[in-house]
Amino acid sequence: MDKNLKFEQAIKQLEEITSRMEENSIDIDRLLEDVKTANQLIKMCRKRLADADAEINEILEDINKDK
Repeated sequence: MDKNLKFEQAIKQLEEITSRMEENSIDIDRLLEDVKTANQLIKMCRKRLADADAEINEILEDINKDK
């Protein structure tokens, strides 16, 4: 997986995987690959969200110090 993948691109890929799964026409080998990819994408998105949350909190703390 591309470590430089943008958050929005990861979400788009997850939506595509979900659509394929909802069609019920996916073969077992493709399903397995999609589940593995989805797992990696979800982990990446969670980390990016946690990192963004931490950075935003730091910025807000810095702003509040100046009051």
